[in-house]
Parts: sequence; structure tokens; C-alpha cells
Amino acid sequence: MNKIVFVEDDPEVGSLIAAYLGKHDMDVIVEPRGDRAEEVVLREKPDLVLLDIMLPGKDGMTICRDLRAQWQGPIVLLTSLDSDMNHILSLEMGASDYILKTTPPAVLLARLRLHLRQHIANPTGEKPVTGLTPHKAIRFGTLSIDPVNRQVLLSGVNVTLSTADFDLLWELATHAGQIMDRDALLKNLRGVTYDGMDRSVDVAISRLRKKLLDSATEPYRIKTVRNKGYLFAPHAWDN
Repeated sequence: MNKIVFVEDDPEVGSLIAAYLGKHDMDVIVEPRGDRAEEVVLREKPDLVLLDIMLPGKDGMTICRDLRAQWQGPIVLLTSLDSDMNHILSLEMGASDYILKTTPPAVLLARLRLHLRQHIANPTGEKPVTGLTPHKAIRFGTLSIDPVNRQVLLSGVNVTLSTADFDLLWELATHAGQIMDRDALLKNLRGVTYDGMDRSVDVAISRLRKKLLDSATEPYRIKTVRNKGYLFAPHAWDN
């Protein structure tokens, strides 16, 4: 049986979801206060954390950010706030998913089970370094990418990237000039299929563009190809 900590201040919502998940082999601990959430999670050591955003004491976004620094399990935001900005912000804060409360219970259950399976397969949430073939550094104008030392230089200046950001850049760069859709990127990087709602690739692309000094409004180095995906432009790094 999987254990879930559900931080939700509405007793009716908390009890309804806990009862539904309980019928499907999930032990749900409901915590109504945001300022007690981290203490409960660290004490109970659940398999997954389910968070509302609007909470007394401490909001769900802040809980997610603070909890992610000390806990590696899946964190899912369950909220009534249908906002692209909140969706993107939650992923930036380290959330695994952002689900609306209007989502049918069966779909919610399926997505929670997906995150639980993924966590069992990859408990640290990181792509193993051994997954990269030990190529020599590749260069595009002023950009140099060294997969052995996991180092990126732009005009001779070191660019600090997280493991996930480096792997995304390597995936794009080794397919330079080709359009990579979200499904291909997610399968190659995380081994999961794009479900039509996951915005993590978009957030990561935006973060990568900023670090590589690409334009936020009219990107020309990592281009967006409408309704198709992303394209790493091999000749856009000359200056």
C-alpha cells in the first residue's frame, strides 16, 4: 500500500479524495495546515505528497520549494487555480505535476500511480550519467559542450547547468537542425510519454535559453517550431 500525505484545508475535499484513494490501495494522511506540512512529510516518509496551493500558514508553492531541498519523492499540486503561470511556477519550484481539482478521480488516480511508478524506477529523479555516450566535446561557433566533464562554455565563459538542463542541451545539440517534439524529449530524457499536459519541457527550454543568452521573446538559438517542437539552430552561435 502506498502512503500519501495530502495537504488540504477543505475538510470535505480532503475526506472525499482520501476515501477514493483509500479504495485503491492508498493510505492517505490529510494535513490541513501548510505550516505543518514539512514536519508531517519528514516524519511520515510518504511515497508521494499531494499539495493544495491556498493553505493556512504556508502556501503550497512555498512548501513545494522548501520540501524539494530535503525530500526526493514526487510532489503533486492539486488545485482549483487554472493558471498557466502557476503551472509553470510550480514546475520551477520542483513539483512533479500540476493537476486541477476538476480532474476526474480516475484520471487523478492514474496520474498519481504514474508518478509512484516513476519514482520506484528512478528514486533520485536524476538521469544517470552513464546514460550519456562518452563523446568528445562538440562545438557550434562560440558554444562548446563537453559530455565527459559535463561542461558548457559560451564565448569561453563557463555556463552552470543542472544535470537535467545539461542532458536537455545535449539531446538538442546532438540533433542539431532537427525538430524535437516534447514526446521525443521526454522519452529520451526521462523515459516517459508526453501526456499532452506536462509543461516541464517548456519550463526547462525557457531556463536553458536564459542561461545560453538566447532571446526570450524571439529565440533564435533554440527555436520554437509552432505545433511541432523545438529546434537547436547549429549556425546561431557565431557571436
